Amino acid sequence: MNGKPSDAAVSAWVALVRAGQSVLAAVEADLKTAGFPPLAWYDALLELRGAGETGLRPVDLERRMLLAQYNVSRLVDRLVRAGHVARRPCPEDARASLLTVTPAGRDLQKRMWPAYAAAIERHLGARLSDGEATELARLLGSLRKG
Repeated sequence: MNGKPSDAAVSAWVALVRAGQSVLAAVEADLKTAGFPPLAWYDALLELRGAGETGLRPVDLERRMLLAQYNVSRLVDRLVRAGHVARRPCPEDARASLLTVTPAGRDLQKRMWPAYAAAIERHLGARLSDGEATELARLLGSLRKG
């Protein structure tokens, strides 16, 4: 390996970034049009819901989120202020807190899903066959850190 990407790799990189940005922006716009908060809210609520009553530390939430989230602390503060997330001291680490989804947060996440699902279908599912979507998922999966 010479450290220089092939032209094909550069083209794939540009297409991946542009497609990702375009689809995410379109999904975000659909959620906003439907009167919902940003996609990061859904993502955080989904992860916290999956963690159950145990909850997650903010650092663990950031690692699990599907979206790049560089300001999880601000996101969490907004979710707590809105009553969708509860924060309590972490028994194992006095410096940390544990986050859990509240009933209001579960309700918001549940109400957001139909709009989110429709946006996924509109901006991805309707443009790819099931076979193409499966292949895309396989290819993108090979880019994940092992």
